[in-house]
Amino acid sequence: MRLPADSRPAGFLWPWAAFAITWSAQAYDADLPRPGRPLAPAIRTAHDNHFIDYYEILEISPNANSETIERIFRYLALRYHPDNQDTGDLSRFSEIVEAHNTLKDPVQRAQYDIRHQDHSGSRWKLAEEASNTKGIERDVVIQERLLSILYVKRRQNINDPGIGDHELERLSGCPREHLEFHLWYLKAKGWIGKLENGQLAITIEGVDRANSELRRETTTKLLTHPNHTG
Repeated sequence: MRLPADSRPAGFLWPWAAFAITWSAQAYDADLPRPGRPLAPAIRTAHDNHFIDYYEILEISPNANSETIERIFRYLALRYHPDNQDTGDLSRFSEIVEAHNTLKDPVQRAQYDIRHQDHSGSRWKLAEEASNTKGIERDVVIQERLLSILYVKRRQNINDPGIGDHELERLSGCPREHLEFHLWYLKAKGWIGKLENGQLAITIEGVDRANSELRRETTTKLLTHPNHTG
């Protein structure tokens, strides 16, 4: 497990962040529904087999307000922008932009929600989601990052090891709507706990987990190193 080395100040944005947000307002303009223009093929009819769930793409609830949509969009756009050498994904970024362009506009969103409700019965296909391991892999990475952050905080100050929810959200780069599941899991495993002041801190079990994960990664690197002879 890598220990976090991110010391960027609060509110820091990558140099290409402004471009990512600006492009979202311009991309796919030709496909956006307007007065007198039919909806894009992906959402034209309630019986279209190619219906796209924009709420799933942004990983938000259909009841999310406009502030949540904008905040989650910024987080995902920065993460998957093609210029991000670590996590950039053009295909994923394009989906995120398309979803945002539809849901940010009240009229377009209202039209889309009608079709979304028609598909709600088949939207929650647990078996289909479980077969997609990419989502689970992303969850594991986020959980390890959270544990690493809390590990370092306790190691730096054993008498003040806690981190608040908002600070943890900023340090991890994960919005609080997504953090809820990960924090629940880490608490249930006994790897983190809540202090008397309400902040979160890593436990002894969490330190053992972080150390064991680091040893596992080190062993894996040694075994796969070209010079390893067995």
